[in-house]
Amino acid sequence: MMSRSQARMFFVGGTILFSLVFLFLTVDTLIKVPDLTHARNITPAVDRGKQIWESNNCMGCHTILGEGAYYAPELTKVVERRSEQWLKVFLKDPQAMFPGERKMVQYHFTDGQISDLIAFLKWIGETNLNGFPAKPVLKMTATSAPASAAPASHSTVTAPAMFSQLCTACHAVGGNGGNIGPALDGIGTRRDTTWIDKWLIDPQAVKPGTAMPTLPMSNDERAELVKYLGELK
Repeated sequence: MMSRSQARMFFVGGTILFSLVFLFLTVDTLIKVPDLTHARNITPAVDRGKQIWESNNCMGCHTILGEGAYYAPELTKVVERRSEQWLKVFLKDPQAMFPGERKMVQYHFTDGQISDLIAFLKWIGETNLNGFPAKPVLKMTATSAPASAAPASHSTVTAPAMFSQLCTACHAVGGNGGNIGPALDGIGTRRDTTWIDKWLIDPQAVKPGTAMPTLPMSNDERAELVKYLGELK
């Protein structure tokens, strides 16, 4: 059994030791922060985007880095999940992509403000967060081709810009692209171009309740996309 003086020395020594360990770990963390956060990539656009994020109280609905509200989607890795082009179109007019459904406020951002906000979100998504947030487990909903059908062959036509910039945020072809929506391999076999055209004009009219947004595109862009999808057989 320790004497009173020995107990006092044990307490004082332990306090000093663990204080030094805590101090060391704190300093080590602070030294690593700039590298983990890629501080070198904080451009004026990133700084302006952060100010836009804060001034519009985006955390009142969204979470980022695990902080904020849970009313709207988590945005730490949103640029990775979607794409910069998809976000530009969405932020320009959220309601246009999801008519009657999306509750995202129309802030009437300028093109410059949208670019700055995306720059901020991109920087956030590229910081080293040790695996946070975990990638969601997404269930593929692609329609299987009949067993008697011939193996699908991919179109030799280059994908139009609309597909590469927007569609691949959710859909994949040949294993490349997102997996939020069904893969589009063989879509030209399952659907004809007339159906595809109607679908792209107004997805809700074809299938009420679908998660497919109404993509803003010109008649020429839609015709180019319909032709490409129709050749995926």
